Amino acid sequence: MKNLFRLLLIIAFLGAGPVAEAQQPKKIPRIAFLSQGSSSPAAFPLSGLRRQELPKLGYVEGKTIAFEYRFAEEKPERLPDLAAELVRLKVDVIVAVSPPEIRAAKEASSTIPIVMLGTPVDPVAAGFVASLARPGGNVTGLTSLGGELHGKRLELLKEVSPRISRVAILWPRPTYKQQMKEIEPVAQFLGIQIQSLIVGTSLDDLESAFSAISKERPNALLVAVSRVITTHRARIIDFATKRRLPAMYDSNTFVEDGGLMSYGVDWTELFRRAAIHVDKILKGTKPADIPVEQPMKFELVINLKTAKQIGLTIPQWTLMKADKVIK
Repeated sequence: MKNLFRLLLIIAFLGAGPVAEAQQPKKIPRIAFLSQGSSSPAAFPLSGLRRQELPKLGYVEGKTIAFEYRFAEEKPERLPDLAAELVRLKVDVIVAVSPPEIRAAKEASSTIPIVMLGTPVDPVAAGFVASLARPGGNVTGLTSLGGELHGKRLELLKEVSPRISRVAILWPRPTYKQQMKEIEPVAQFLGIQIQSLIVGTSLDDLESAFSAISKERPNALLVAVSRVITTHRARIIDFATKRRLPAMYDSNTFVEDGGLMSYGVDWTELFRRAAIHVDKILKGTKPADIPVEQPMKFELVINLKTAKQIGLTIPQWTLMKADKVIK
């Protein structure tokens, strides 16, 4: 009888393990967004990934996925501490856009997967990955071909205004040197002199750039978008319009707000591809085995209202190439 009782106890004990384990709540994966910018919704570029693309793959916020946010509020020196905080929280994936964000996350952890979302620099040259095809570490994601597209933007400026000979460029400090290497050969070929103006994290930098442009009087403007520039886009657009400067941007947001032209990646497509990267990682694929993708879809947007304001006639062949024309 004792032996039978012991046997029943053993069976009960062994059977209770899986039941207790099954009753424990399932861990919800957490996606962290590390941003150098502001916490205001208008300044946060990753909402499309959270609100649109991940839900399309079946993720429900609060039920099957959770999010963490860390904002440096335009103080890049805070990024290492914010990245370290995310590592301590043991998040499952960190999503970052700009090189300082990616670098801070990579230095904080060599194991937590990091997804780059449209970084404007060459991730191999920046040391983020070993190669595009085989990243080899904990970083993968997408590039936005920032520097490579500036040459095309310069060509389009020359196309709509053939008399252009001097172009002022607003550069973000972290990517300036690498992107200048991409645009210099194109500028030389087109016979265009470049006036480079570095815009850091301060509004004073932008005002100094405006003063330099007013003094040197270039006949066109090219804007390599950064967070500060995006935040103050209305001021930049107004400056270019009042001085009747043909201006080219890398984001259609500027053109929709009154800028002349933009040529850049289709961000909706980048968000979609980034969501697929995150999904693969959550399902067990290592970042080292997920190739870094370059954009395949680009948009040319033209604002004819602005063209009329500055006295510029856009050639018909340029309009025919546009993906969107604002009239």
